[in-house]
Amino acid sequence: MEVRIQSIHFDASEQLQSFIQKKVAKLEKFYDDIKKVEVSLKVVKPETAENKEAGVKVLIPNGEFYANKVCDTFEEAVDLSLEALEKQLVKYKEKQRNK
Repeated sequence: MEVRIQSIHFDASEQLQSFIQKKVAKLEKFYDDIKKVEVSLKVVKPETAENKEAGVKVLIPNGEFYANKVCDTFEEAVDLSLEALEKQLVKYKEKQRNK
């Protein structure tokens, strides 16, 4: 599984990148055939508290899933996005199994 992290309007620290890598790796528990995960981090409206946006796209052989969250920290936004993706992957896997 390939993981691509893109930070827009700032430089993501090594610590943040390794946090994302570790969290994204856990997605394979929910679906084994993930080809690529793209994470985009963006600072939006700097004057507000909740200004860290994380968008996560998961590419699988026959489709893709996407989740986007805005929070106080990138870690929280990534966590919430990945939770949403876990639910999507589980639902998709069950649907495939029932065919």
